[in-house]
Amino acid sequence: MDKILRIDMGAKGGPAYIEEPMGDYKGLAGRALTSAIIAREVPPRCHPLGKENKLVMAPGLLSGSAADMSGRISFGFKSPLTGGIKESNAGGSVSRILARLGYAAIILEGKPGDDSTYKITISKSGLRIEVDNNLKMLGNYELVGKAVENLHRNMACVSIGPVGEMKMSVASIACTDIELDPTRHAGRGGGGAVMGSKGVKIIILDGTGTRSIVAQDKDRFANAAQAFATSLKEHPVTGTNFPRYGTSVMVEIVNEAGAFPTRYFSEGRFEGADRIDAFSLSELELKRGGTPTHGCHVGCIVRCSGVFNDESGEYITKQPEYETLWAHGANCGIDNLDAIAQLDMLDDDYGIDTIEMGNAVAVAMAAGLADFGDADRAIELVEEVGKGTPMGRILGAGTAIAAKILGVENAPVVKGQALPAYDPRVMQGVGVTYATSPMGADHTAGFAFGSAVGPGGKIEQKTLDELVALSKEMQTRITALDATGLCLFTNSPIFSQEDTFKQMLDLINSLYGWKLTREDFMQMGRNTLREEREFNKAAGFNHLDDRLPEFFSKIPLSPHNVTFQISDQTLDDLFKE
Repeated sequence: MDKILRIDMGAKGGPAYIEEPMGDYKGLAGRALTSAIIAREVPPRCHPLGKENKLVMAPGLLSGSAADMSGRISFGFKSPLTGGIKESNAGGSVSRILARLGYAAIILEGKPGDDSTYKITISKSGLRIEVDNNLKMLGNYELVGKAVENLHRNMACVSIGPVGEMKMSVASIACTDIELDPTRHAGRGGGGAVMGSKGVKIIILDGTGTRSIVAQDKDRFANAAQAFATSLKEHPVTGTNFPRYGTSVMVEIVNEAGAFPTRYFSEGRFEGADRIDAFSLSELELKRGGTPTHGCHVGCIVRCSGVFNDESGEYITKQPEYETLWAHGANCGIDNLDAIAQLDMLDDDYGIDTIEMGNAVAVAMAAGLADFGDADRAIELVEEVGKGTPMGRILGAGTAIAAKILGVENAPVVKGQALPAYDPRVMQGVGVTYATSPMGADHTAGFAFGSAVGPGGKIEQKTLDELVALSKEMQTRITALDATGLCLFTNSPIFSQEDTFKQMLDLINSLYGWKLTREDFMQMGRNTLREEREFNKAAGFNHLDDRLPEFFSKIPLSPHNVTFQISDQTLDDLFKE
């Protein structure tokens, strides 16, 4: 990965591209690279859907190598949802193939002068940019089948559904998995709308004739890769919990903790949780010929995904993940797995962020436009977003705007982005991350759980000061980890086991011939966070944007009747240097 591909969609005479060396970006990858490019090249106050914004996609440092779990791809852009800098990442096959084609990043810039729909094909033999208006407004599933002539397993697609073409702020970017289904989404922040503003419907990556990136020190890399894989298999998170049931294991845990936001963040426990948890989901999947374990890319040993079929055994969607089981489940009062799976499929096909969409549908329910628990109406509302009806465009603008328009007082958003499935009144450390991350409300920006569930759901937490410190540490760790291309779930073994951290460093150092230390790695995270925060400040953000909505501090959450306790001053001081 020694070059950057720039594609100017607004070039005179039609889209044009150039390849260039890494230059000042040398040594960066993943989130470290996407955020650096956006921070240095995009005017902070530009319109997110204008020609000055850019969409950057970058594989991680280990992507394209033989290292297990290295299949994450980062997308960077100025967000139409938050108005600030954004990195959103996804699994699937895109990162591996893009890296093996030799690209550290693809940058989409400029804006076409017409409404043509473009298909971009990149292979070892070259690049083609074509107008293909037959692809307009297709869902992601039909799009991949129609746009690609000869599908094969050494291929990957990056695409948007009709919601991205309509430039709604809930729009995601779809990446294909091993089976070439568009099920892995960079969902957060409205990246699909930015891609749509560039006129690009699909990017096809053909890896024919490519091979794994060769390490500078082959023997050291091979030894580190084997040891790293063993460490992951022996850790309870990556070796037992997620491989057995997938991310849905979190339903029972978080619900028992009383931190499972229910019916639009009004309660902390969902009485229907046992009907949508890991055990119910796994049992149903196996009964119908699906599977509760599935890897989204080559080299995935955690296999936290799955396959969900209907009653006749026909494929519906990939296994609904924890966030979807919550967003379209408990948050909307729905305990029907078939309905949640249908909503998940619609999100993937239309190209929608499941977290933002689930919250927006819950807004409609809170406004009295649907009853909590009404699965049929929830499906109709998501279909309206996919069709671009007036109501669909209101919900497709995101939770914050939908709440304003529909007259709902309390909107669970930070920097315009809806909260995920952990209520900050119980998980206070996660609340600090929600409030202070430059990304907006995002648990993956810093897993600061810091709590355990005891008998009867009793919460045994760290002190507030410890949780604040944990959030800062985790934000730094995860930001650095996002530069490697490693799956987020490797966070637990890497940062809890010194040997596993060393194995990760050995992988990077032997691959590139570097001498990266632990401090170097953490400094990469700190540097990226600093650049992201500086961009947001220049875009007009200030300390008041590092806040949770007021109702989290004023309205107690059942069953523990707790509120968010971290002071504003503490939030302000978190990143002071």
